[in-house]
Amino acid sequence: MPEEETIDEPIRVVIADDHPPQRAGVRLALEDGGFEVVAEAGDAGGAFAAVHKHRPDVALLDIHMPGSGIAAAGRIAAEVPETAVVMLTVSRNDADLFDALKAGAAGYLLKDMDPDRLPDALRGVLKGEAAMPRALVARLMDEFRVRSSRRKVPLIGRKGAELTSKEWEVLDLLREGLTTAQVAERLFVSPVTVRTHVSAILRKLKVSSREEAIRLLDDPV
Repeated sequence: MPEEETIDEPIRVVIADDHPPQRAGVRLALEDGGFEVVAEAGDAGGAFAAVHKHRPDVALLDIHMPGSGIAAAGRIAAEVPETAVVMLTVSRNDADLFDALKAGAAGYLLKDMDPDRLPDALRGVLKGEAAMPRALVARLMDEFRVRSSRRKVPLIGRKGAELTSKEWEVLDLLREGLTTAQVAERLFVSPVTVRTHVSAILRKLKVSSREEAIRLLDDPV
C-alpha cells in the first residue's frame, strides 16, 4: 500500500495588541504565511488568558499594551513555557529590549518590518534562532561587553570581589533607587530571591548595608 502523506499542522499563534488595525494586519500576514491565529487580545490579561486556554506555539505580544506586554511575557514564560513569546513593538528602547529578554521573550521584532518576513521570523524562533533586528543585536552585544568588563569591584588592599551577572543586575537596580519589591518585579523573581542576592552581595563586598555596597560601586577604591 502507498504510504500516506503526512500533513504538517499549521503553527498556532495568539496575537495581543491594543490596536485592532495592527492585529488585523498581523493576522493577514501570518495567515498568508500558513499560520493559524487561534485568538486575539487587546491587553496583558487577555493575552495570558488566551495563551493559557489555547496553548499556542507562539504568543506575539505588543510591549506597551494595557497591563504591559513584558508582564504578560513573564507570566506566560513561567506558566506556559511551551509557548514561545515574541515581542512585536515600535520600541527601540534598550530598557524595553533587555526587560523583554529577561522576562523570557525568545524574539523582539519591530512593527515597521516587512510583514512578509514575519512568518519566517516566527518559524526561526521555533527552531531556536534569535529573532531580532541587527541594530538591536549590536546594542545587546555592547551591553554584554559593558557588563563583562565590570565583573569585579576593587576593594581596599584586597582582590576584587566577583559578583554573578544576576547579583550585578540586583546591585544596579538598587543603585537606581528601586525597593526590594520593585527589583523583584523588574527581574520577575520573588522578593525572597532578591534578598538572597543582596545578602550574597554584602558578604562578597564585605559591607554591612546596601548603601555601603552602592557607595563602593559608585566610588570604587
